[in-house]
Amino acid sequence: MDVYSIVTERIINLLDQGVVPWRRPWAGGGSPRNVVSRKPYRGINHFLLSASKFVQPYWLTMRQAKELGGHVRKGEESTIIVFWKVEDRRAKTQDASETEPNDQTRRSFLLRYYSVWNVEQCELSEGALERLPKIETHEHEPIESVERIIATMPKAPAIEHAGTKAFYSSVTDRITMPSRNLFVSAEEYGATVLHELTHSTGHEKRLARETITDATEFGSAIYTKEELIAEMGGAYLCAEAGISNAVIANQAAYIAGWLN
Repeated sequence: MDVYSIVTERIINLLDQGVVPWRRPWAGGGSPRNVVSRKPYRGINHFLLSASKFVQPYWLTMRQAKELGGHVRKGEESTIIVFWKVEDRRAKTQDASETEPNDQTRRSFLLRYYSVWNVEQCELSEGALERLPKIETHEHEPIESVERIIATMPKAPAIEHAGTKAFYSSVTDRITMPSRNLFVSAEEYGATVLHELTHSTGHEKRLARETITDATEFGSAIYTKEELIAEMGGAYLCAEAGISNAVIANQAAYIAGWLN
């Protein structure tokens, strides 16, 4: 496969998981960057790495892991990043009407892909780990009204906290959320979990909503309808919980995007 096909397939796979990676009302460790150079990744690489499940923003190659006195754990799956640059080279050309060759600039484009791993996938020395900056976290108490809605939902799905994605899986009937302390506020956590809970009401053992039970493609009319249901349902629940004023602007912007 060429580089374009690899990147395209990666993006499609992310979207097929039902994850909207650009909706992130939670914090993390900052922009994805190389653990050795500390330089942030740019362009499509920023998107590809930000959409991962890992909290740590630091990535490295297998060689860099060895140079840091460690290794990538066996069985860990790599993530593709793209390297590109433009080269201008002088080439000797000769027109049929000319007796002497001319210098002419030729532009060439170099495009390659590399495999990287997150530091969470590696076994590194204590010294290397100690040099990593601490992840930004936020301390806030759970909102009682939100917790009550979650606790009293009939036939509620399981909720787990792991990684840096928020999504509902109808296959496992499970909601996955980032850790509470990664969210910038308790209200943003509440709005996100209530959005995912609204998705879960469509499961076949609850309302059996076709927008959840039927296979749909990202961006399709059915997919869009489900996102509107989830965000509007979440907005109603935020109002019920008394946290609407803190999150309504984000909800309105999100709904507007799907209305388009």
